[in-house]
Amino acid sequence: MADVGDVLMSVLSTIRVPKPGDRVHKDECALSFSSPESEGGLYMCMNSFLGFGSQYVDRHHARTGQRAYLHITRTRKAKKEDDNNSGSGHPPKKKPTRLAIGIEGGFDVDQEQYEEDIKVVILPDRQEVTSEDLATMPDVVRERVSLSMAGIMAADSVSHALQVQQWDGEVRQESKHAADLKQLDNGLKIPPSGWRCEVCDLQENLWMNLTDGKVLCGRRYFDGSGGNNHALLHYQETGYPLAVKLGTITPDGADVYSYDEDDMVLDSKLPEHLSHFGIDMMTMEKTERTMTELEIAVNQRVGEWEVIQESGTTLKPLFGPGLTGMRNLGNSCYLNSVMQVLFTVPDFQSKYVSYFDKIVDEAPSDPTQDFKTQVAKLGYGLLSGEYSKPAPDPGDENGASEPRGDQIGIAPRMFKALVGRGHPEFSTNRQQDAQEFLLHFINMVERNCRSGANPSEAFRFLVEEKIVCQQSQKAKYTQRVDYIVQLPVPMDHATNTEELQEAERRREEGDSSAPTVRAQIPFSACMAALSEPEILTDFWSSAVQAKTTATKTTRFASFPDHLVIQIKKFTFGLDWVPKKLDVSIDVPDTLDLSALRATGQQPGEELLPEVAPPPLMTPDVEVKAPVLDDSTVSQLCEMGFPLEACRKAVYYTGNTGIDAAMNWTMSHMDDPDFSAPLVLPGSSTGPGTTPTESLSEEHLATIVSMGFSRDQATKALRATSNVLDRAVDWIFSHLDDLESMDVSEGGRSAAESEGGRDPPPGPRVRDGPGKYELFAFISHMGTSTMCGHYVCHIKKDQQWVIFNDQKVCASEKPPKDLGYLYFYRRVSE
Repeated sequence: MADVGDVLMSVLSTIRVPKPGDRVHKDECALSFSSPESEGGLYMCMNSFLGFGSQYVDRHHARTGQRAYLHITRTRKAKKEDDNNSGSGHPPKKKPTRLAIGIEGGFDVDQEQYEEDIKVVILPDRQEVTSEDLATMPDVVRERVSLSMAGIMAADSVSHALQVQQWDGEVRQESKHAADLKQLDNGLKIPPSGWRCEVCDLQENLWMNLTDGKVLCGRRYFDGSGGNNHALLHYQETGYPLAVKLGTITPDGADVYSYDEDDMVLDSKLPEHLSHFGIDMMTMEKTERTMTELEIAVNQRVGEWEVIQESGTTLKPLFGPGLTGMRNLGNSCYLNSVMQVLFTVPDFQSKYVSYFDKIVDEAPSDPTQDFKTQVAKLGYGLLSGEYSKPAPDPGDENGASEPRGDQIGIAPRMFKALVGRGHPEFSTNRQQDAQEFLLHFINMVERNCRSGANPSEAFRFLVEEKIVCQQSQKAKYTQRVDYIVQLPVPMDHATNTEELQEAERRREEGDSSAPTVRAQIPFSACMAALSEPEILTDFWSSAVQAKTTATKTTRFASFPDHLVIQIKKFTFGLDWVPKKLDVSIDVPDTLDLSALRATGQQPGEELLPEVAPPPLMTPDVEVKAPVLDDSTVSQLCEMGFPLEACRKAVYYTGNTGIDAAMNWTMSHMDDPDFSAPLVLPGSSTGPGTTPTESLSEEHLATIVSMGFSRDQATKALRATSNVLDRAVDWIFSHLDDLESMDVSEGGRSAAESEGGRDPPPGPRVRDGPGKYELFAFISHMGTSTMCGHYVCHIKKDQQWVIFNDQKVCASEKPPKDLGYLYFYRRVSE
């Protein structure tokens, strides 16, 4: 074996020192979930700064010829006994102070302490070089290698850099009124206790206005508790902007609210402002709960947390293949729940896990940025069982105690960074809507499966919409693609109306002991609301050449292999403030949707003529100014949306009213051209005139991979200014128009194609019987999608299993009535 010093000298040119901007992956293997804490540690390539577990480092060496790796191992330090130890061997759990999971002050934050060992390893013989060994080597070797080692260890890892960006719901900004707040010299002095609202004598939830010292009660909460809004009314009368919550004042600060800025804020001059009214901040003690504590309490009072997490029972931990937990990276439970369910679907298993070794062998030079590799890595990590092992007990150094529910599990840092990159929401550590993430991920799968099997086809189905003009009784049929059935919740069909009314009456009377009653909604009522015809009051009928009333009926044109049902719990109030419906729905284990199969045009049924409605623009070709409903545009602008986006919403919904325009706006907020000026068809810069050579080849390939021809894809992109997401929406809503195009699968004209036959246009969809069985559901706890927690339940071998981040246990009472997303698979007849 060659002298290690000579070997290092021979590879010195390949050893780099990290520079600003280099991505240093020193916490996680690029191809597995090995880390410095794993058995065998992590090998860092000292040239590319990619990390590899012991099972993959030889493969990387063979493919790249790289020989020098920095080997990092970490061992957990024994925890010292704490004076606050509960006596059970586990430290007492801290009370959460923020509505978040996995960040300081949130739920279940565990910070382990590690001892770190590093050395250089030279492949293929795995010769080791320690810092002590370097001291005896030539200066040029010692300096270069030492600088590289020090640079790697000092550099922020990619995962740490992402954590630094994580969102904290309690981060508050300095109020613009704090520095120059004017306070009235009215001689008022506030006592240190015994406060009452000056209007209604309420003794809790009291706020002192920092301008005039008025003590008044706060807002009424959604559940009837809280105050009577007197502090808010005082601001509306006087314009005095800042108020402090009495009972939260301590030497460390207090809750300060700015009515003008409509948010909790910081007041850097708070001690001075309080002193004006005789309050010594340094002697005050907290007697009231902060706003964050109140919000947490409201969430917990609803009762979802205990029921959904099955907190009242001792659950048996499960380990093995397909039973692997996922660490919460800071509000990433929505991602954990969705991915656990998806890798229960055979299509995803066969695409990404069955050929895992082949995917790894074909991975690009930087696998951390490759979608297919990272999805396969996640799937293999969940299904292999390699990481489904009990987490070490901090109080049990000998490993003799019973396994706890927590697992070592996997931390999907690279996966989350990759699928969220460039997205305004999923790139953050804020809580997100699991349904939106599911659609986002399916969209990414569609884009990355241009050839070969596409697992998202398991969820894809066609919807038929039938519109019947009530004046002429003539019909129009259209089809669109979908992946999720959105099930409405008819609150007026609650079966426990009397209980709900009684609980509301008691809350209004100020009865603090009034129970929280959840509305009981029959699943059959939800299905009836989905299938009943919708009345269109402003429909332009080509048969009568005028606006009239029509009915729209929605049915399944195909039934997917796997059906996703979303309970529309999250909605908007009359003031457009998001809220969550607290409901219990008797969702069935089996489902038969055969009666909702689309029938198509019926014998003797006449179709509406294919005549375009009058254009929403003047006939002046030069100007082409759209005739838009100014009142609708103004209403949207008043809600805070950009003017051009409001004009688009009214234009593309055909002046059909505020509701349709609002729905269009909400569904297109993420469009890259959302705020761009409205460009009309036929104008020189508008959609429909984009030259073929300027179209994105990537966008064309994406649409062609979904089963459309190149000509059809070109037409869709031209019609939507080359914006992919809008082109996909357009093509699925214009299937009837595409039938007339003389194109075939390969994008050639009919005359050029073999046999001259046109394939049926549209996406590839599977079809079969509409009978299903429930195999998984995802539940949400909390008052909105922007906070709270997600868990999922999955049926494995006839046993329900709860996946609650790193905890994987046998479910005793699966709360099927409180789910948010339900996953069904087809039952073979």
